[in-house]
Amino acid sequence: MPLVPTGELVAQVLRERRAVAAFNVITLEHAEGIAIGAERANLPVIMQLSENAVKYHGSPYAIAAASTAVARHSSADISLHLDHITDATLMKLAPELGASSVMYDGAAFPYEENVARTRDAVQWGQRYGIWIEAELGEIGGKDGAHAPGVRTDPREAQQFTAATGVAALAVAVGSSHAMTSKSAVLDHELIKALKDALDVPLVLHGSSGVPDSEMALAAQEGMVKINIGTALNIAYTGATRGFLNANPSAVDPRKYFAPSREAVADTVAHALQVLAGAASAADR
Repeated sequence: MPLVPTGELVAQVLRERRAVAAFNVITLEHAEGIAIGAERANLPVIMQLSENAVKYHGSPYAIAAASTAVARHSSADISLHLDHITDATLMKLAPELGASSVMYDGAAFPYEENVARTRDAVQWGQRYGIWIEAELGEIGGKDGAHAPGVRTDPREAQQFTAATGVAALAVAVGSSHAMTSKSAVLDHELIKALKDALDVPLVLHGSSGVPDSEMALAAQEGMVKINIGTALNIAYTGATRGFLNANPSAVDPRKYFAPSREAVADTVAHALQVLAGAASAADR
């Protein structure tokens, strides 16, 4: 199928009062596993390429081309998104790469500079039809707005979205990047306050560390885009390690990448089913 613009997927889930999941791609097997999982769940997904993943590959072109090829040959509705982009030059490659959206990350800058840079990104995006997500929260080391303990202030978020014109806002409500255990506790009162204060979709980063029940509740309370990355890597690496431990003489990568891809697909399908269940519960 043709790639579906991220803005269209988000508009669709808003109409249906549910959330869409966005999964990070690092290898071809990630992209294939995401598509397979989406097909199994019969739900749309967003494939994300982070700036760090692009740096790993040395260039965005090959991994973006692979991801878009997988998406176009899938029966699922899939969009391509550039995530946590701090480099404006990389951001401006989005149309060429097949990405319909970018999360511009200016959180490392002081508030006023973040506003100015994000506004510039939004104005650029409007000229090229690119949906722009941004992030707001106190600086918290490597994880920025999603470091443990950081929370987004609803009034500041309202001012930020008005000043920048962003299409969506990633907010800090208790999740954190790169968590390897599902132990995050979300601030549900804050989620509801942010939903009431803002007229743009809310984005939950660091969702790999969020228990299923918490993630489902967050979707019911107003989180629209749910980002998941580390959970795929845990599944991928665990399957690879398990195969190689059981087959120490194996040398053909296809033998261990196949179960790794399958583990990614299972993780994707499960997360999508959790969100689908949350939507069903909200309608009851």
